[in-house]
Amino acid sequence: MKRICAIVILFASVISLQADIFKSKSLVKTEVEPASIVKVDKMIFVDFGKAAFGRVRFEATAENDKQVVIVHIGEVLDKRAGNRINRRPGGHRRYYRQDQKLKKGTHWYEVTIPPTKRHLNPRAIQMPKETGIVHPFRYCELENYKGELTKDKIRQVRVTYPFDDEASYFKSSSKVLNDVWEMCKYSIKATSFCGVYIDGDRERIPYEGDAYINQIAHYCLDSEYALARRSLEYLIDNGTWPVEWHQHIPLMVHEEYMYTGDTGFLKERYDDIVAKMLLPLQREDGLLSINAKAADPEFLKTISMTRKLETLVDWPWGERDRHQFKQQDSVVNAFLYRNLVVMAELAEAIGKKDDAKKFKAEAERVYETYQKVFFIEDKGIYRDGPNSGHSSIHANLFPLAFGLVSEEKQEKVLAHLESKGMACSVYAAQHLVDGFYKAGAQDYALSLLTSTKERSWAHMIYDVGSTISLEAWDNKFKPNQDWNHAWGAAPADLIPRRLMGIMPIEPGFKKARIQPQIGNLTEAAIKHPTLLGPIEMEINRKGDKWKVEISIPKKMKAEFIQPWDGKPVKLKSGKNKIKS
Repeated sequence: MKRICAIVILFASVISLQADIFKSKSLVKTEVEPASIVKVDKMIFVDFGKAAFGRVRFEATAENDKQVVIVHIGEVLDKRAGNRINRRPGGHRRYYRQDQKLKKGTHWYEVTIPPTKRHLNPRAIQMPKETGIVHPFRYCELENYKGELTKDKIRQVRVTYPFDDEASYFKSSSKVLNDVWEMCKYSIKATSFCGVYIDGDRERIPYEGDAYINQIAHYCLDSEYALARRSLEYLIDNGTWPVEWHQHIPLMVHEEYMYTGDTGFLKERYDDIVAKMLLPLQREDGLLSINAKAADPEFLKTISMTRKLETLVDWPWGERDRHQFKQQDSVVNAFLYRNLVVMAELAEAIGKKDDAKKFKAEAERVYETYQKVFFIEDKGIYRDGPNSGHSSIHANLFPLAFGLVSEEKQEKVLAHLESKGMACSVYAAQHLVDGFYKAGAQDYALSLLTSTKERSWAHMIYDVGSTISLEAWDNKFKPNQDWNHAWGAAPADLIPRRLMGIMPIEPGFKKARIQPQIGNLTEAAIKHPTLLGPIEMEINRKGDKWKVEISIPKKMKAEFIQPWDGKPVKLKSGKNKIKS
C-alpha cells in the first residue's frame, strides 16, 4: 500500500471570477512512496508505479561533504537492459541526470533539475516559484548511494491541480475497458500540473482542441470547473494557428453552460465567442472559405491573432488519411455547422433572441449547402472538399459527430468509417467514437474503446508501457511525441457520456438523460459527479434480462432510456430500480 501525503501550496490566480465554482485552487504536492526498489549491480532502481510531473526526494547519509549521489530520472524503460532507465528515449520522452552533492550526516535531498530550453518559450506556461520546475518521470536510479534504500527513504513528489479521486469511478465486465478508463482518468489528473490545460510536456502551451477534450473529461471525473474556465479565459485571448481550434471555443463555452448553468463568461465575452465562428470567412452560400482573408491582419485582430489561420483536419501530418485540402473544407465546415447550432442555443440563453434566430437560420442554410457541396450521391459518403474525388475518414467522422448526417444517410457513412478503422489521431478519435455512439453503433464504438491493436488506448498501456495517455498512438506515428498528452485520454469522457450515456439536457445538470449503450458488456457501474451531487448507476445483464439501479441527486430531474426497448422512464431523486 503506497503512503501518500498531500501538501497544499500557493498558486496565484490571475482571473476575475464570478462564482465560487470558478475560483482557481492552489496546486497540490503529493508525496508517493515507491512501488518497488531493486538493486542492479551498483545501481538502485526505483519504480514509482506511475509517471507524474514532479521531483524526487530521498534520504542519504554521508561521512563527509565530498560524497555525490548520481540521480537519474526518466519515463521510459530500457527494455534491453531490464530494470534500467532508457538514457536516449527519443522525441520528447524525458530523461535527466543530476549529480547531487551530499552533506555530512543524514539529510533529505530534493533534486532540482533545470528547465528545458523549450519550456522557457514565452508562450509556454511557467511553473510558479512555490512549486519550482517539475519534469515527468516514473523511474529513478541512484548511483553511489551508500547503505540500504528502503521505501520510507525516497519519494516521488507529484504536482497536480487538486483532484478528487473519489468523485468518479467506472467498472465493467471488460478488463481492457477498465484499464483504459483508469489510465485516461489518471491522465487528466497528472497533466493538470500547470494550473491550466496544456498540450503536454513537449510545448506546455494551451491549445483549444486539446483543451476541449480535457474539459469534458474533467467534468466527467470531478465536480471541478475552475480549471476549464481558466483555460477558456486564457485561450480566447491567446488563440493558436489551426482554424478548427478557434471553432472549439464556442463548443467549450456550450459545455461549460450545460454542465454548470453559468452564463457569466458567455455574457462578458459574447462578441469574442461569436468571432471564433470565423463568419467573416463565409462565402455567399454560407460555407467558410480559408482563403487570403485568413491571413488578413484586420481580420486576425478580431480573434486576437497575428499569425495566419491554417486548416488542421488532424495532427500529426501522417494521421490525415490523405485528406485533400481545399479552401472550402468538409471538416472546417462541419465545425461551422456545429458552432451555429450551439451559438443559437447560447444566444437564446442570454436573451439575444435576434442572434439566436439568425444563427439558427444560418445553421439550416449551411446544412443544406453542406449536403450539396460535400455529399457524393452515388457513393453515399462525404468528400474532402468541392470536386474532390477523395473521402477521408475525417470528411465523414466530423459531419457524423456534429449532426450533419441524416438517419437515411448513416448506413453508408458508417460502413465507410468502419472500413477505415482507426485511421486518425488520438484527437480525432474523440469525435470518431462520439459519432458512432450518436448514430447508435454501440458495438463498433465499444470495439474501438477495447481494441488492443496498435492504434488503441490499450496499446499505450500494454505495449508502449505508459501510464499517461500519449500524444500519438505510438512513437512511430509521431517520433517527437511526448508521453503525457491529455488529448489522448478521450475515453475519460466517452465512457461516461456515451457508453454509460450520462448527459445534461438542461443547463447545470438540472435535468439529466441517461441512455446507456454498453454493447456486449454484461456489467457496468459508474459514479459521475455533477454540481447537484453524483449520479450513480449499476447495470447487470444476463441475456435479455436487465437489472439497473440508478441514484439521482436531490433537485435533479432525470430520464432513463431503456436499452432493451428504447422507451424513456422518468426517474425520481434517490434510488431507482429498473428491470427488463
